[in-house]
Amino acid sequence: MFNALDHLIIAVKDLDKAEKNYSKIFGLSPVWKGEHADFGTSNCLFNFQNTYFELLSATGDGPGASLVNDHLEKKGEGLMGVVFGTDNINGVATALREKGFSLPTLSGGVGSNFNDKKIRKWMNLFLPPELTRGLFSFVIQHTEGELPIPITYEPSSVRKLDHLVIQTNDADGLIKIYRDVFNLRLALDKIVERWKVRILFFRLNKTTLEIVEKPDDQPANDKLWGLTWDIENIEQAHQRLVSEGVDVTSIKKGIKENTLVATIKSHTHNVPTLLIQHLK
Repeated sequence: MFNALDHLIIAVKDLDKAEKNYSKIFGLSPVWKGEHADFGTSNCLFNFQNTYFELLSATGDGPGASLVNDHLEKKGEGLMGVVFGTDNINGVATALREKGFSLPTLSGGVGSNFNDKKIRKWMNLFLPPELTRGLFSFVIQHTEGELPIPITYEPSSVRKLDHLVIQTNDADGLIKIYRDVFNLRLALDKIVERWKVRILFFRLNKTTLEIVEKPDDQPANDKLWGLTWDIENIEQAHQRLVSEGVDVTSIKKGIKENTLVATIKSHTHNVPTLLIQHLK
């Protein structure tokens, strides 16, 4: 049904400040900075090998600005949404309707780049609450224009998204959506004894959706929590970040065998952020 975790959306108050902060974190410059005139928002995009990362701010009036402002008011800056990609959005809509879900009509979007005035266009399918369970999530098909790709990824720069962490209070219900409706591959379902929590791994376009269950007595609810970024050389990345004035923990062995990790403590705009190097 989906062929990619297309992109992540981070709500920010000051787009220029967030751009500078994440340029330091990623060791990369953004590939796009523009606006959605019809939605009242402006954005800054960083492109990676398996997804892209969108800093989004409200700069006008429109449905997008209302969403950003509502998120900032209720939750502050941070992870706002996750977007799934497809090459056949009409087929996705048909399949979901055949499964009994009520969906809105498809909607279009247009983005223009401030620098070169290039245009990108896409179609959106916003998912109903019974599939999003508290997340801001939708499906996208890009129809015109492409994001530039960085000329190179340095050993100290972020290359790709290793995994996205989502918290849920209902893992079984989430499986019924992500595996049985979205057709995502469930690669792991286990209890981690040292934490006394249930962990799920879904795989999608060389990215992992890590689901951490924390049961409670509330209605089924899912929350975006944090990001882990793959890096080729974590020691070089650590040195670069420290030189840029970014607060980062010391490097240590990761929980996963043959990995090294470090946590970024500043410049993230409230997004829990981990760097990971997979040792060969």
